[in-house]
Amino acid sequence: MNRAADSREGRDPATPEQIRNVVLVGPGGAGKTALFDRLVAACVPSRRPRESHEPSLGLTAAALERNGCTINLLDTPGHPDFVGEVRAGLRAADAAVFVVSAVDGLDEATRLLWRECEVLGMPRAVAVTRLEQSRGDFQSTVEMCQRTFGDAQPLALPLGQDGSVTGTADLLRRRVHEQSAGDPVERDPSEAEATLIEEQRGALIESVIEESEDESLLERYLGGEEVDLDAVAADLRTAIATARFFPILPTHAPRGLGVDGLLDLIEQAFPSPVGASIPAVYTPVGADFGTITCDPDGPLVAEVVRTTTDPYVGRLSLVRVFSGTLRSDEAVHVSGHLGQFVGRTLEGHDDHDSDDERVGPLSSPLGDEMRAKPFAIAGDIALVAKISQAETSDTLSGKDKPALVEPWVLPEPLLPVAIHAKSKGDEDKLGSALQRIVAEDVTMRLEHNAETHQVVLWAMGPSHVDQLIAALRERYHVEVEVEPLKTSLRETFVRATQVQGRLVKQSGGHGQYAVCRLEIEPLERGSGIEFVDKVVGGAVPRQFIPSVEKGARAQLEKGVLAGYPVVDVRVTLVDGKAHSVDSSDMAFQTAAAQALREAANEATVSLLEPIDAVDITVADEALGSVLADLRGRRGQVHGTEPAQVGGYTVIHAEIPQHELSRYPIDLRSVSHGTGTFTRTFVRYDYMPPALSREIVAG
Repeated sequence: MNRAADSREGRDPATPEQIRNVVLVGPGGAGKTALFDRLVAACVPSRRPRESHEPSLGLTAAALERNGCTINLLDTPGHPDFVGEVRAGLRAADAAVFVVSAVDGLDEATRLLWRECEVLGMPRAVAVTRLEQSRGDFQSTVEMCQRTFGDAQPLALPLGQDGSVTGTADLLRRRVHEQSAGDPVERDPSEAEATLIEEQRGALIESVIEESEDESLLERYLGGEEVDLDAVAADLRTAIATARFFPILPTHAPRGLGVDGLLDLIEQAFPSPVGASIPAVYTPVGADFGTITCDPDGPLVAEVVRTTTDPYVGRLSLVRVFSGTLRSDEAVHVSGHLGQFVGRTLEGHDDHDSDDERVGPLSSPLGDEMRAKPFAIAGDIALVAKISQAETSDTLSGKDKPALVEPWVLPEPLLPVAIHAKSKGDEDKLGSALQRIVAEDVTMRLEHNAETHQVVLWAMGPSHVDQLIAALRERYHVEVEVEPLKTSLRETFVRATQVQGRLVKQSGGHGQYAVCRLEIEPLERGSGIEFVDKVVGGAVPRQFIPSVEKGARAQLEKGVLAGYPVVDVRVTLVDGKAHSVDSSDMAFQTAAAQALREAANEATVSLLEPIDAVDITVADEALGSVLADLRGRRGQVHGTEPAQVGGYTVIHAEIPQHELSRYPIDLRSVSHGTGTFTRTFVRYDYMPPALSREIVAG
């Protein structure tokens, strides 16, 4: 990252009222990054927009200064595999701009994201892009947004000729902004343009008046009185800031059309951090922290929303300050308790608290550049270097009053991929590299499976997996290979049997002698392992009975048929023989293990596979396809019910874990991107004989 950005990006804000935190969200390919570049270039003349854009894979930030207002602009990926970056951007921002393509419209993920913002009460606007495309239809896009988003109205209309966008018509001011060649021009509309403006302006004015606190305004408007801009401007700003009205703006990033209008909207209508909600704050032990406000003089409460590693600077943390002021070289308390909020321990994200951290150099981000700053006040966003113990979602607070911010809703990684190091040298570096990646990416989960002896990365999807493997290779110089994922199976006896284990080795000198007769019986699921002694008459000396139990339990743990632990069985020692000289502890352990192996065959032992309870939320139109797919996965559907979100259904089912290894990919395909699911282990159950034979043979 270039540290040499000059000081022309602007001054640091003096008060939270001068700050606007805005995130760009929307589907992949809608043009978010191109619009982001144009917005940056409009505020920083020395920055030229990139001519081509690769799909964004991470959160990008830029601190811009415009008319004395600091705009912290955040660009997010559109690919569903990187929804974690979107959620981090929403946590850092106070308002959202939904970027929608006039060609492709809205996808289901964007609709769901809008509903999430609606629950949070976050102000929103819509920027329509790709209007220059032959299939780009602004009016159809507006109508789609109105059906989906509610009270959404365009503030401007696109103007064009010969298939290109040349300007925009401002509906409120009745002015035309044009840029066909050279510098932008503002002019009065032509007769045709004026007619177009008047046709669309009425609906906009009525929507704004409906949100007005001046009850007489609507009566005057309906009575034919002309309502000027000054009469509705304040009401419009209030309606936008309180998420009751959602403006739609046409944009054309290649020419910068609509960019100034969008910046005006951000600056004048979106709320400052003072008017935004603050997430719940606790003490590190979970007690109430007390009320905090967006006050630079209040107690320090800040949150790490993203962590990256820069080859020149080291670890960089993108931090949102909610209260107080964060200063360079200040000692802070670092607190991370993800497990406390998700209800389980997360490997690689152990609960931690530290008072030994000191804040490194602070800077304002500008894409791939940074501008040094001495401090970050409440409401601001800053990059902090060299906070070695802070991970994504951790809280930074004062040592005298430690705090813990409740993390944002973290998407559950549900795609498992097993990997191994390509060479011995890679193996030595793999562990530390994975720990660093886990600290940066809270949407990735690391599992060291003690049963299958595999290292498993749980990711959001195949693109996320590719990114993780690329990070290991390019940033940490560790080459890994993907291997087939193994499922942790179990074995159990399905019928009672008797067997004798006999170890006799007597060829001169001290030998080995042990004979034990065992009865083996299956038990109900969840009963565990039972050992019973029914020896009579001292056939097996008392000192060797624990040896029989030890040998039996050790063999059951190793498996008797295919190498998987045996569960839910009773082993009863009923008889045996011993030798006064050659019998020993090890001899009886070996005889017991041998007896269990001899008792195991396809008629007496069955494999058990893990079963997960799965709740699938899917759009109603894809319900049939998803149910059909579940039948092909040996799934048992226990019922369906309407979801809390209208037009969706929740399917309750049980599915073998073996059938879920690629389900995130397959569900996305069969549901056309509308499906999500959660999974929870419930029990082990019998594996079909055909599959069982394949595994035993393998």
